[in-house]
Amino acid sequence: MREVDEALRQDQMLGAARQYGRPVGAAIAAALLALGGFLYWQHSQDAARASQGEKFTLALDSVEGGQLPAGKTALVPLTTSGPQGSRAAAAMLAAGIALEQGNRTDAAKGFAAVSANSEAPQAYRDLATLRDVATQFETMSADQVIARVKPLAQPGNAWFGNAAELLGMAYLKQGKPQLAGPLFAAVAKDKTASDSLRARTRQLAGLLGVDAIDDVAAPAGARAELVGAPQ
Repeated sequence: MREVDEALRQDQMLGAARQYGRPVGAAIAAALLALGGFLYWQHSQDAARASQGEKFTLALDSVEGGQLPAGKTALVPLTTSGPQGSRAAAAMLAAGIALEQGNRTDAAKGFAAVSANSEAPQAYRDLATLRDVATQFETMSADQVIARVKPLAQPGNAWFGNAAELLGMAYLKQGKPQLAGPLFAAVAKDKTASDSLRARTRQLAGLLGVDAIDDVAAPAGARAELVGAPQ
């Protein structure tokens, strides 16, 4: 009986193998191919990122060495290939080179392109917006400046200091020093802002008759109120 049972089980296993062997084998082969393809793609992506980073570093070295044309040429292919963050960084640096060369038109176009790129990281888009506005500030109307930088001039925003300075200057363009002064004072008291920015806005606030040193009671409420104040 045991021999009969063993023979029966062998027949059942052979039958199952004949019936399901090929589909199961094909599924396993497909899974292995998919895994191999994913590993290859991952390796390719890592290699591409490494190559992108190396090329960007070489371009940056050229810029820091004063070789602006060479740096700009090296950046051109990096603005159209690779991860969006790398593209945005390359485009920002290329626009900065144009600005350094005195070509404000090309610089503004470069910053505006990054600012309008919905696929670029938000931090790059915000910085590009500020650089674009700063580059074109003299030719932009106060209303245009306010519309673009006011969303960034919010306490707690990473770009609050720079955006609030531009917003304050736009308010001065509109003849509204009562809005600009407290904004400058708020930036001067912002511990996260750079020392140069704080010193500059402290001086501007003082010229407008706003104490940016001793008055510590007002900034929180005033800053929030002024940032959201109507134009």
